[in-house]
Amino acid sequence: MSGGWAGAPVLVVGIGADGWDGLGRAAREELAGCAVIFGSRRQLGLVPEAVRGERVVWPSPLVPALPGLFERYAGARIGVLASGDPMFYGIGVTLARLLGAAALRVYPQPSSASLACARLGWPLAEVPVVSVVGRPLVTIAPELADGRRVLVLSADEKSPAGIAELLRDEGFGDSRMTVLEQLGGTAERTVAGVARAWEHAPGDPLNIVAIECVADPDRPRVTRLPGLPDEMYCGDGQLTKSEVRALTLAALAPAPGELLWDIGGGSGTIAIEWCRTHPTCRAVTFERLEHRRRQIADNASALGVPHIVVRGEVHAELEPTDSAESASPEAVFVGGGITQDGLLEACWSHLRQGGRLVANAVTAESEALLLTWASAHGGALRKFQIYRAEPLGGFTAWRPQLPVTQWSVVKGG
Repeated sequence: MSGGWAGAPVLVVGIGADGWDGLGRAAREELAGCAVIFGSRRQLGLVPEAVRGERVVWPSPLVPALPGLFERYAGARIGVLASGDPMFYGIGVTLARLLGAAALRVYPQPSSASLACARLGWPLAEVPVVSVVGRPLVTIAPELADGRRVLVLSADEKSPAGIAELLRDEGFGDSRMTVLEQLGGTAERTVAGVARAWEHAPGDPLNIVAIECVADPDRPRVTRLPGLPDEMYCGDGQLTKSEVRALTLAALAPAPGELLWDIGGGSGTIAIEWCRTHPTCRAVTFERLEHRRRQIADNASALGVPHIVVRGEVHAELEPTDSAESASPEAVFVGGGITQDGLLEACWSHLRQGGRLVANAVTAESEALLLTWASAHGGALRKFQIYRAEPLGGFTAWRPQLPVTQWSVVKGG
């Protein structure tokens, strides 16, 4: 149905906690002319009885039901109620994807983030917003940094307590939390406290949580930049070390919204740090060993990117059904199994034109293969030798890590 809506424009109206009286005259008149109005039970309850359109409560789960719902009412004038700004983590975004932007007529209200910043005196343009509506709480973690302000769109009245627990677990127990409920309505209420000592009872399900981050003094520094400490990863020790990881991510050059294939995932370090660079980055990691697939999933969740897709051995996943998330990733990293028959060929064939392939080798055989491919396709060859200082008796010695040969290339470049 995407982009193919043939009915009258769908009216999408943001409605705040102040209800019908908070809507502009044009929005009220448009809703009054609708034959059917979709919304949550709470939102529909804000529409006066004098508005005669049929009320339809959103089904659950919502997204899979939307095509059939709109087909059923395709001949009617449809109105949709949303909370605040429909295009800010709202139903308007979903409907624009499903029906096409031209099929919508949107009347926004101030978003909960705008109202929260207005109450707190925070600069809206500088405050990251994370939604945990239908998403794990741990997705907040990558946004946490000492001295930073963060807004969290809550799923329900239980979210603030869960956020306080997450902050304690992540080493931000002294952070100040402010829960703002029913913003803009007559029942507006604010409660505040420190995450470590959070004991407030659950309040209204319509709330947003403002966090003023304070990191524990002994907490390891964890940012969105690649090269996290190796100690941040659990598993059997099969991982790209932090220094080489930073160099590898620099060569892969992630951009918002891009998809990475990580071949030979190990502990998941490359895929995880790719996704941490921006909330919209995606990754599929291929790992043949089951216990490593589990450790990748555990590490991804612990580091705030649980949306990483973990699959089995790459040939088995791609052939014959091509079941991976996308047949055309923007980037491919090969960190293991380079000498496996047909592996580089499969990666190269699925990589889209203009995409980047980066491969690391530590054995003479895999290095020789990279030299052959570089001769055929161009790109850049580099060799890294990392030394780490370690105690030797009462002195300090430089302990060499395995040298790494890296080939990076742009397909069609």
